Amino acid sequence: MFLFNKTAKPGGQEPGDRSAIKRSGKSGSILGAIAVALVLVLGYFSLTSFKRLERQLAGLSQQTEELRRKIQRAEEQSQASAQQASQAAASAQAAAQQRDQAKQAQAQSDAQAQSALQQASEAEQKAEEYRKQREAELARLQQVLGQIAETRRTALGLVMTLGEKSIRFDFDQSDVKPQYRDILNRIAGVLMTLKGYSIYVYGYTDDIGTQAYNLKLSELRAQAVRDVLVQAGTNPEIKTKGFGESDPRVPGDTPQARAANRRVEIGLVYTTLGF
Repeated sequence: MFLFNKTAKPGGQEPGDRSAIKRSGKSGSILGAIAVALVLVLGYFSLTSFKRLERQLAGLSQQTEELRRKIQRAEEQSQASAQQASQAAASAQAAAQQRDQAKQAQAQSDAQAQSALQQASEAEQKAEEYRKQREAELARLQQVLGQIAETRRTALGLVMTLGEKSIRFDFDQSDVKPQYRDILNRIAGVLMTLKGYSIYVYGYTDDIGTQAYNLKLSELRAQAVRDVLVQAGTNPEIKTKGFGESDPRVPGDTPQARAANRRVEIGLVYTTLGF
């Protein structure tokens, strides 16, 4: 025999069960609310922590970027310093090379100056030797030629005067008489041995006649003496020049003065000594 609960109601639920269910539902709602609240709290804290982490990350990223820029600037400064140091080293090396070159140039200049001084000293010594030899040569020539005709020293050399005591020219004549050729031959014997001298023959006249005529006559007398000297063996490069009645040897218009002024002079101009 089956026994049935009197309080049983359709649907198979008892009143006690419904109360339990209600309690269980409330508990679930509370737990759900608590869970939601925990989720919200955890979410809030998570969000807050995430934002804080984001800020920290942003700060770290900014610091990292700033540090990167500092490192880059430091690298650039290091490169610039290295470049400046390289340039300074190159400049120092170039300066050292220039200093060495300057020292070499100075040494060469000093050596050249010393050589120039030595050459100048040697040249001066040679010039002094030449001068002494020239003086000795001129003195010897003056002595030798002075035994033939009147010979005097000049600033450039010697001058022989072939006046009436050596060669006498007749009035208005330019030819050399035979008796005077011996004197010219003796003079030629001395002149033909000379080296380093230029020889000139100058002709003069007295004051009778026109200046133009006397100038031509004096030139003819100089050429006549030159021809005799060349025929005797003297260098044919002897030059002649006529001075007419200028520079009279004896002033006046007496026959004696005019005879003395009709003359020829031989000039020896020193050019260089021959050895």
